Amino acid sequence: MRFSCPTHHAALIAALALAACGNDEAGNTPIELKFGHVGAPGSLFAISAEEFARRVNDRLGDRVKVVVFGSSQLGGDEVLLQKLKLGTIDFALPSTIMSSIVEPFGLFDMPYLIRDRAHMGRIEREIFWPDLHPLALERGYEVLAIWENGFRHITNNRRPITVPSDLHGIKLRTPRGVWRVKMFQVLGANPTPMPLSEVFIALQTGVMDGQENPLAQIVSSKLHEVQSYLSLTSHVYTPAYVTVGTDKWATLPEDVRDILHEIAQETQAFVYATAARMDRELRDELRDSGVAINEPDLEGFVTASRAVYDEFAATVPGGKELIDHVLALAN
Repeated sequence: MRFSCPTHHAALIAALALAACGNDEAGNTPIELKFGHVGAPGSLFAISAEEFARRVNDRLGDRVKVVVFGSSQLGGDEVLLQKLKLGTIDFALPSTIMSSIVEPFGLFDMPYLIRDRAHMGRIEREIFWPDLHPLALERGYEVLAIWENGFRHITNNRRPITVPSDLHGIKLRTPRGVWRVKMFQVLGANPTPMPLSEVFIALQTGVMDGQENPLAQIVSSKLHEVQSYLSLTSHVYTPAYVTVGTDKWATLPEDVRDILHEIAQETQAFVYATAARMDRELRDELRDSGVAINEPDLEGFVTASRAVYDEFAATVPGGKELIDHVLALAN
């Protein structure tokens, strides 16, 4: 697959980079590509990025070396996206924040819209690549593959969340994303966007009562150590996007780009299998840690969150058609 840079100076950048690459290869020095993500060691993000790096380095080690930086070593999601544009990093793994960059990506913040990974696969083929991917390109971001952040659940220190009214008054950390904030406002919580790197201290000090994340992020970030209750709401399934900046991407040799794209796509199966295994294992680990786990009344949450669908359909261009298309792919 070929990728092109949308800017007028892409050809010049590419020519200069190819010359530099030729010098590197002649000197047997591989090109170093930085992959930044916000996951802690042992998180699904970390495991996924490290597996991608291993595969790339095994296949292209004499030409390319991917180095992974996690736990916000290179900054939070917003900073990582800026660095992709500047070309100071090469890969990032944004999730919810993409809805703040490309409004229709908010589709993936609609509560209870995505049923399972098979459903997500159909959405990827029929909606993401033809309809959403071009919008990211227009903003200067090339998405190479869809990986996973996961099904999200609520933890807090106040009470078990069984019905939506249990969220009333709870100070809840969310990632930056307008639709996640709107969802929890509709459900009666007091949501506040905050970088993942700041969440542990906010929970420990009581600045926040709770947060919502996939199990893999909860455990790897040790959030369960400062939370009493885990409610398995599965309220949103969040993809993660293997993303590069279009300008920097265009500077790599075409055959290298093709192989990197191919490996990013191939790694998805590993990511999904790992995510499913971690979901099973981490429930037991959290239960053994002493966190009180409960199964909420999901029908009540589905009903209460319909207003978010209505607003997305009314305010995002093509929003209703996107939601209807996703629902049609559910079975």
